[in-house]
Amino acid sequence: MKNYLLYLILFIISILQGCKEKLQVDLIVHDAHIYTADSTFSKAQAFAIKDGKFVMIGTDKEVLKRCETTDPVQIVDAKQRSIYPGFYDSHGHIFQLGQLTLQADLVDSKSFREVLIRLKRYRRKHKNKTWILGRGWNENDWEQKTTPTKIALDTVYADVPVLLERMDGHAALVNSKVLEIAGITPKTKIDGGFIEVKNGKLTGILSDKAVEYVKSFIPKITPEECRKMILKAQEICIAQGITSLGDAGLNKEEVALLDSMQQVGELKLRIYGMLSPTPENQAYFLEKGVYKTDRLHIRSFSLSADGALGPRGGLLLNPYTDKNTYGLQKFPTDSLRTLLKTFYDKGFQVNTDCVGDSATRMMLNLYAEVLPQDNDNRWRLEHLQVVNADDMNLFKEYKVLPSVQPLHCTEDMPWLSDRLGKSRLNQSYPYQDLMQQNGLIAFGSDFPAEEPSPIYAFHAAMSRQNSMHEPDSGFFAQQIIDKQDALRALTIWAAYAHFEENERGSIEIGKDADFVILDTDIMDTDRRLLRLSMVLNTYIAGEKIYSNYESGY
Repeated sequence: MKNYLLYLILFIISILQGCKEKLQVDLIVHDAHIYTADSTFSKAQAFAIKDGKFVMIGTDKEVLKRCETTDPVQIVDAKQRSIYPGFYDSHGHIFQLGQLTLQADLVDSKSFREVLIRLKRYRRKHKNKTWILGRGWNENDWEQKTTPTKIALDTVYADVPVLLERMDGHAALVNSKVLEIAGITPKTKIDGGFIEVKNGKLTGILSDKAVEYVKSFIPKITPEECRKMILKAQEICIAQGITSLGDAGLNKEEVALLDSMQQVGELKLRIYGMLSPTPENQAYFLEKGVYKTDRLHIRSFSLSADGALGPRGGLLLNPYTDKNTYGLQKFPTDSLRTLLKTFYDKGFQVNTDCVGDSATRMMLNLYAEVLPQDNDNRWRLEHLQVVNADDMNLFKEYKVLPSVQPLHCTEDMPWLSDRLGKSRLNQSYPYQDLMQQNGLIAFGSDFPAEEPSPIYAFHAAMSRQNSMHEPDSGFFAQQIIDKQDALRALTIWAAYAHFEENERGSIEIGKDADFVILDTDIMDTDRRLLRLSMVLNTYIAGEKIYSNYESGY
């Protein structure tokens, strides 16, 4: 806030004094269609940047007359391209995205047979791996929509452990070798997790904390391997126009790695870390307090109330239509209550994954026990895939912020009625209703569960259609978010949800010069063409971090 006011005061003084000397800046961008995402959603043609901040915004004539650079290369003609604030993904997992680069890619597989074929190719290239890991399968995308079992894995991979995570990361298929290593039998029980047993035998399907448990047996990668993994994941994000990220579920070692990377300039993304509530994290960070640098901000804990809808782990008020289960509560209620009180007392934000309507109701009521009605704690609920209308008022009453992933809606549409039945569909992914409670909503992708693409999220929110533009009118179109609000949800509102609205999220004087240049105007593009929009350049702190050379721009 101080930097913002300082730049603003200096700019106003220079104007009032009628200074004849031009302002020396590091970068000028002109001849653009700039969407500032400021309070009036104003547009501009040009801006100037100095020391990583916007110092002037206006028309081409104003900026080019008042500003100059010592290097002509640093005067960028945008050629009428559209420019937006850097996109802020409110909920992703950069370490998990990086891990995908080391694992078998099972995304978009059309059958379990295809999964086995991909594993075979992966194994050929990685013969020395002690574990075979993969992620991305989704039985709802297969012709035979049945959950796989370990039988085929045991036949092909009897002596090497195999763990294949479902696309949402909440469920996994493992072979018998993994079950043996982890000591899991048909009688094993894990609180907050599910171990599937049929006819007295393990099927190899695990969910939530049971997955976390078996993953603890996977050999850890070296710090150098982890660093390279993060750099690759960072490249993927920045190429999609993401400049800031709310990273959910970090542990102490991961924060330390990110911190070391930002200290030497390797971390270009701005990361708002949401910590896992482990005893180690609590002991260290609650004592240390809020930690903030230019690229790393730690002031939040990430909780998880339930599982995912796909594997029927989302906690519902009424049973699933296609199976007699209510879902899964991952933590005992009293444990959650204790954690919330602890984090509130220490001044930390809490962001809780809530998928089902029962989980959402439970967490809203627990938040209400801790939060005063008039507060600026900005506690959030994440995902919110099924919300009972009777609970909407609690978001407003206790200023609880919704943080959602629009691609979850459009990807889940084909099988939602199987899980919820038609009577509950109008309570699913109620983005417009949620936004109305506090006048804002934050968007993310939950990558790698979905594509880390703000453009795809923007399309899904303002059309409620999938990549095939189905359904024609949009899935429960009354929940559509209009384009202006969808852009805000990916920029300034997301920044607000991370206590960073005074530093980034909009193109304004004094704020971080994070912006993206697109090949099309997403605010004025037919929805059928919108998903074809491409990021041409990504700038962070005025530095060009990404260029799409194939576009010739």
